[in-house]
Amino acid sequence: MKRAPHFEPRRWSAERPQVVMPVALDPTGRAGPTTRQSRGRGWRRVWRGLYVPMTVDSSDAQQRVLEAAALLPNTGAVTGWAAYAWVGAKWFAGMGEARPVTLATYGHKILAQPGLAVSAERMPPQERCWIDGLPITSPARSIVFEIRYSADLREAVRWLDLALASDQVSLNEAAAYISTLNGWTGVGLAREAIVLADENVWSPREVDLRLLWRIDLGLTALVCNRPVFDLEGRHIGTPDVLDLEAGVVGEYDGKLHLEGKRRAVDIEREGLFRAAGLEYVTMVSREIGDPSGFLRRTLEARSRARRIAVADRRWTIDPPRWWTPTHTVEQRRSLNAVQRERFLSNRVG
Repeated sequence: MKRAPHFEPRRWSAERPQVVMPVALDPTGRAGPTTRQSRGRGWRRVWRGLYVPMTVDSSDAQQRVLEAAALLPNTGAVTGWAAYAWVGAKWFAGMGEARPVTLATYGHKILAQPGLAVSAERMPPQERCWIDGLPITSPARSIVFEIRYSADLREAVRWLDLALASDQVSLNEAAAYISTLNGWTGVGLAREAIVLADENVWSPREVDLRLLWRIDLGLTALVCNRPVFDLEGRHIGTPDVLDLEAGVVGEYDGKLHLEGKRRAVDIEREGLFRAAGLEYVTMVSREIGDPSGFLRRTLEARSRARRIAVADRRWTIDPPRWWTPTHTVEQRRSLNAVQRERFLSNRVG
């Protein structure tokens, strides 16, 4: 009996060599594994009748997206966090790790399965686009879908902030899209999230820190990653969150900040901020579950900071003429490739 040929699925693209589209069984072994081959150790069943080689990383976010997309109807598209993961937006792959990939099917009946969710909501053709051969919903629809179905307001703001940080969507574009969704599930939550969003976060924990100040303490004059200068125009530093009203810097220190060289840099930065008259409060990872200590220190710092009159401040967020601002989506979109590499490559998270 002639042995069936060994079938090797085509890698999706040169830009995504790690992902492979699932294939159906093929009795000849030319376009897919035979039934016998599929039962061996070399193949993994994705959905009923669809397989990928066992060597393909099933935990890779873009692979998960592609596997889900194998079930899309002709008029469907990937939406939510998965659409952002497909375009390579930072943070979305990790944050979506425990979440299903959602397919927008607009009326086509596809059963939800483990790792796969289905949205049958109305979807105009203009809200569907193709990125590297895969249909996804527009950036505004994708992120607004995710925030409408978030568990709470903080989660919704976190998704929105990180989408804004990717420059795929702006605050105005998201707000304009939300304004068209009267009566849709979760639109009230989306409207609340818009009010609390910031276009310049660099990490999820910065969102958490800012919302502790905004929601728990009721502070409103907050900016993220806004460069601070002395009155001669010299750059002092760029704090995670800055309370403009009181003059308090808020920083989140994760594990990386505990390393020797990084810790030395942080101590130097803190000294520069304090020398300019700013108070400084640090939040650490163990306070994520119980932020009461961080909130108490914040109130104490604000009390001390208020002793300095606004007229006597030795710092400002108004940049000198030579500075190129990048704190809005519009500003970042206007940068050319060289400028993006120069001004945005040092973003941390």
